[in-house]
Formats: sequence, structure tokens, C-alpha cells
Amino acid sequence: MAVTLPRGPATNILAALTALAFLPVQLLGETGRAAILAGFIPQRVTQFAAENFSLDVPWLPFWITPLSATLVHAGWMHLVFNLLMLIFCGRYVEQLLGQGRLVLIYVAGAYAAAFGQWAWASIFPGQGHGMVPMIGASGAISALLGTYALIYSQRGVRSVGPIPAYVVRIVWLAAAWTGLQLLIAIAGGFDAFFGGIAVGAHIGGFIAGLLLARPLLAQRFKPTA
Repeated sequence: MAVTLPRGPATNILAALTALAFLPVQLLGETGRAAILAGFIPQRVTQFAAENFSLDVPWLPFWITPLSATLVHAGWMHLVFNLLMLIFCGRYVEQLLGQGRLVLIYVAGAYAAAFGQWAWASIFPGQGHGMVPMIGASGAISALLGTYALIYSQRGVRSVGPIPAYVVRIVWLAAAWTGLQLLIAIAGGFDAFFGGIAVGAHIGGFIAGLLLARPLLAQRFKPTA
């Protein structure tokens, strides 16, 4: 039985921009250079200055790289998997919250993912993670996944003492996702980039999506006077 996804103009535009940005870089064989130019490098945040790096390429300002990194992918499989997740989760989130809020979650997720990867590199500085470019849209998409999981999850939860049920749900979902990402890291010898996966970015993006879901949902359906 075929599954019909809801319409999602903003989701489609994000997916199209991501694909269009990937194609010339991939066809010209410039993925490595694009990763250094436009990828998010945690060490740049720590040092606050691109001139501290001895690389023979120009730099985008580090504050824009959480967004530019979403347009760079390591290969076809990386791109296709991210686009599938973006289109599926994005359309459902967009259907409920609207186009503007979808974009807000995506952008906030990109920056939260960058913060998560910076924190991960800071926790494990000896493994060189701070100098490895983070690329791909999976951190921003993780935010959409977090929002989708919180809104559409069916399993009921109960309050724990003074902690409301919705907070318990957020904590459980965050813990489950974080645990999954840590298992991926451990499977790779606790390498944050096992299999090309930026674990810290996924955790940061997902938590941002969880935290944004409820207030944006309340705003979307706020009664009008």
C-alpha cells in the first residue's frame, strides 16, 4: 500500500537547494575543497579567527558555516539518505506547523548541530575532531526529526512527580536518540565521525527540534481574539 506524503513547498525547496548545491561540487570532484571552505570546523569557533589555519583556500566566515555545511555532502548515498529523511519528516512537520516554522526549525537545527559538534570536539580534543569539517544536512534534519518525533509519537507517558508528562516525553526521546548516537560512536572506537556520521551534530540538532516543537505548536494554534 503506497504512502502519500502531505504537500510541502518549503520542504521541497530545501531539498532542491541541497541537491543543486551538491551536483556541481560532485561532478567537478571538489568535495574535499568544498568541505574545507564551507564545512563547519569546530576549532574555528574556539580560535575565532580563520587566519590561524594554514590552508591554501579561502574561508567562509565561521558563523555562516553551520548553514553552508548543510549544502555539502560527501557522496551520493550521503545526499540521498538525507534528502529522504528531509522530505519525509519535513513534509509532515510543514503540514502541521507551516512553512515559516519549518524553516526556523531547520536553521535552528543547523546551528544547534554545529554547537553539538563543537561540544563533542571539546569533550574529546585528543582525537582531532576539532579540525575535521562537519558537512551534510543531517544535523538540521535531526531537528526536524526531533520535532516530528515529539508531535507524532503515539506512546503515552505519565508525569513523574512534579515533572509534567510532556517534559518526561522530551527527556525520554532525547535520551533514546543520544543513546543511539553514542552506540554509533562506540561502534567506531568512539570516533565521532564513524562512517561519516557527526554524532555531536545529530544530538544537538535533535534536542533543538524537541525543544522547539511544543512552543511552535502552541504558537501555530494560538487562539485569535
